[in-house]
Amino acid sequence: MNNKKEFTSGVQDVDNTDARTQKIQKKQMVLGVALGNNFGIHQGAWRMPHVDPNDYTNIDAAVKQIQAAERGGLQFIFLSDFFFMKEDLSATPPMISLDVLITLAALSQATERIGLIGTASTSFTEPYLLARQLKALDVISRGRIGWNAVPSYDAESFANFGKTLPPREKKYERLHEVVQIVQALWGSWEYEAGQPDQNGMFADPTHVRPVNLHGQHVGTRGPLPIPPSEQGQPVVVMPAGSSYGLQAAAMYANVIIGRPSSIEESRALRNTVRNAAEQAGRNADEVKLITFAGFTIGDTKREALDKRAALDDKTDIHGQLRLLSAYLGLNEELTQTDEPLTEAQLAAVHAHPLDTTSQHVVELAKAGWSPRDILAHAVLEPYPTVVGTGEQAADLLQEWYEADATDGFLLIFDDFNTGIDDFVDHVVPVLQERGIFHDDYEGRTFRDHFGLPPQYGLDPRIITE
Repeated sequence: MNNKKEFTSGVQDVDNTDARTQKIQKKQMVLGVALGNNFGIHQGAWRMPHVDPNDYTNIDAAVKQIQAAERGGLQFIFLSDFFFMKEDLSATPPMISLDVLITLAALSQATERIGLIGTASTSFTEPYLLARQLKALDVISRGRIGWNAVPSYDAESFANFGKTLPPREKKYERLHEVVQIVQALWGSWEYEAGQPDQNGMFADPTHVRPVNLHGQHVGTRGPLPIPPSEQGQPVVVMPAGSSYGLQAAAMYANVIIGRPSSIEESRALRNTVRNAAEQAGRNADEVKLITFAGFTIGDTKREALDKRAALDDKTDIHGQLRLLSAYLGLNEELTQTDEPLTEAQLAAVHAHPLDTTSQHVVELAKAGWSPRDILAHAVLEPYPTVVGTGEQAADLLQEWYEADATDGFLLIFDDFNTGIDDFVDHVVPVLQERGIFHDDYEGRTFRDHFGLPPQYGLDPRIITE
């Protein structure tokens, strides 16, 4: 008898009374922060006088940042990852942490409640090792791990593993197999194995079973020698994408991260994600869309602009000024960066009718802002960004959330050393007063924070044979 199971990417219907498909009521927004190199998203952050330039390798810096986020009740932190060097080290440090999973292990021991999302590519690591590492993290963190499951996309990463970049469909074929195997391994030590009994069995071996899954790209026998965590197993997180990526996210992910630039775009994305989940046989309320939003906070707008401008001063902004000139519709270099545009320049500016960034830039120029201040408004960021007061930041978050454009936000900060504390001290209290962000953690696990249904092992709606 052949006990190998072949993989497909279809989903079968299940009884909607199943506990995992019960409607989850949306109550308050979810907030998390993207961390990485211990400096900040802005390329000038590592040069600031209050920053230790050696913090890239200092885990204590990362601990301080995540503890600031936990102090504010943020529900998660997020670490991205890739496997090649893409920065010019003469000007800027790498954007990622030294190693995502090792960093999460350290951060899990320095925190108690905040969720921990880490990126781990499905393109290189064998699923047994991925399953073991991620579930071990979930156990030692007491159920606070989310796995951002993505295929690698760049030829440089594949070259670092001695491989060539495969076609997109092949990368997603492997992703489907890896995710299914990983989840099957997570469930291979069943709850029915029981708790250790010093007068009896450590665990019932009849409930710790091999999975024997084999596909075209990867396979495993199992079982995984790790019992359930406090939330059972890690939560699957995926980016919002099109075609292959959307199909995978609709099948497996409970948290989907997107980067829309407007409320209308975000609402359309959220509807697309929810519809795709339903078409995959799931309840749409099992899937939460989290979108990017950036912030530089000051007691006044002028103070916030000065903070952003101080970071810009640590970098070469000539490229940004050329792009700004193009958005203004000008064919000249902007040399007087600290002065408003001249009357002749203002008479020549014109916004592109279909480009919202161009329209915003022209609006700021006509309001009398200098080129340096226009850049300090973060007009070139690809996601909604507020450079202003805590109330202004809260206004943006509330507007998007109450428009049903998103379930929460992945917060982006120029400077991790100051930005997280500024947000916690000046934005979180406003959101709490408005009743759209929780006052304290109501549960202990990642699933608790997101209001997600339980899952252990493979989702039974996914066909694996």
